[in-house]
This record gives sequence, C-alpha cells and structure tokens, in this order.
Amino acid sequence: MSRHPITWLVCLGAVAVALAGAIWWVSGPRAGSPTGPPVDASLSGQAFAPARVDAPPRSSPAIDVLRAWDAARARAYASGDVSALRALYVDGSAAGTTDARMLRAFTRRGLTVQGMRMQLLAVEVLAHSATWWRLRVTDRLHGAVAVGASGSRMPLPRDEASTRTVTLRLRHGAWHVAAVTR
Repeated sequence: MSRHPITWLVCLGAVAVALAGAIWWVSGPRAGSPTGPPVDASLSGQAFAPARVDAPPRSSPAIDVLRAWDAARARAYASGDVSALRALYVDGSAAGTTDARMLRAFTRRGLTVQGMRMQLLAVEVLAHSATWWRLRVTDRLHGAVAVGASGSRMPLPRDEASTRTVTLRLRHGAWHVAAVTR
C-alpha cells in the first residue's frame, strides 16, 4: 500500500462512488412513487410496470371490493380449489372459464400458487349501482410462486401492468366477476 498510495486512493474513491450510487439506486425515489414524478404510460406505447409500488391506491368501496375478491382468488389458487375459484365468477363468465382452466393446468402438474397478490396501480369507477360495479383497473400480479408437492418453489414470471374493464355483480351477499375486457 505504501508503494502506490495514489493508486489506492483512486481505487478507494471509485469504490465509494459506486457504493453511494448503489445505495441511492436501492433507496431513491422511483418514477410513479409518491416522491417521484408522475409517469404517463402512453409515452412508451406500452403499459408501465414498476418494479415496486410504494403507495397503493387509497381505500374506497370499489378498491375494497377488488382487494377482497383478489384475496379470495389467491386462496383458491393456494389451495388448488377450482370450485372455489369458479364460485368467484358469475355462471357462464368467459373470464371464469379461462381462470379455472389456468388453475387446472397448475393442479394437473401437482402445483399450487402461493403468495399471489394483485398490485392495484389504478382503479377508476366507470359506473355502479347497489348491485354492480364497472371498473377500469390497472394492476399486475406480484409475488406468486408455484409450489410443488415436494416443496419445490419456482417464482412465476414477472407480470407487466395491464388495464382491463371489470364488471362485478353482487349475488347472495358476495361480489362475483361477470366480465373482464381489455
């Protein structure tokens, strides 16, 4: 160290700068976060999918309905219960048929989906009454892991944010998805 003190100081400075940059990157504000600038998803022509969502939308009756419905869906996937999943949809719902088909594909391979959580990025009430909601929802699947009978775990691919119109109907005291359109 005494033969090349300048070289050591330059290397030490470079390491300090790199470390400070890494700390800033990990803890600094992100676009779309409460402290970062707003993001216009239309700028790129594709939906914006942030690595994390710092502040989910505030609670509202519509958001509360979505969160409760998503939690029930996650329980059905975690237990591999296709009947419980189908019960979340109005009879004949194309979205329900597609979702049940996906869950059956997992269960046929001996897998359940654990840790399934939908991150709500935006919710807009398009119309509603006491017995139905029509919502424009932007969300993404987060944290889901396929778990095998042996305990093997495989994270599902990262989901991009997507926007859909979701129609929910109140039947027998519970909300059911009637339709999902892009």
